[in-house]
Amino acid sequence: MFISTRRLIVPFLFAVLAGQVVAADKREWVTLTDCQYIDAPDNDGDSFRIRSGDKGFVARLYYADAPETNLKRGERTHEQALHFGITLDETMKAGEKAKERVRQLLQKPFLAQTRWATAGGQGVEPRYYVIVMIGEKSLAEILISEGLAWPKGIAAKLPSGEKSKDYMRRLSDLEAEAREKKLGAWATSTAPKTESETRTESK
Repeated sequence: MFISTRRLIVPFLFAVLAGQVVAADKREWVTLTDCQYIDAPDNDGDSFRIRSGDKGFVARLYYADAPETNLKRGERTHEQALHFGITLDETMKAGEKAKERVRQLLQKPFLAQTRWATAGGQGVEPRYYVIVMIGEKSLAEILISEGLAWPKGIAAKLPSGEKSKDYMRRLSDLEAEAREKKLGAWATSTAPKTESETRTESK
């Protein structure tokens, strides 16, 4: 009996991708110490080059999405502008602030945790998801609390054992506080308040 090639390929690709996800989940966390931030033209608030020992690579933050600094990825920039309730120009300016803030925060050696899971992107060089720690806080937490990123992207169970949904809830609370204080990208926001924010104010 004839079976179309398409009907065979789709399940096969799904099985391959599912296998990759499972494999990524089983990877062990690796802690990189004495990491250094490396200035590079394509660095931004959530993706930047770092070095640990003799290994250099492009790191992509788990859990946080910082505004783009240009319109190379127009759809992403537009999505961010809608989320923050600001214009495209204001979005890119916020992206520049996030980029500079990360550069400032990572001037001293820092710790990064990774499972060497690759992140997508337009560059030729692969990017690897990381959690960057600055003292007791993650870089994602700092950026979101300052209104320079929003909770979004790939989530993973933290090295501490905290579940991703619990951590994401904490990040959402930090975002709500930054929005209320009009910090970072929220300074000129015209986005309507969420249901949860409205309920909180009415109590």
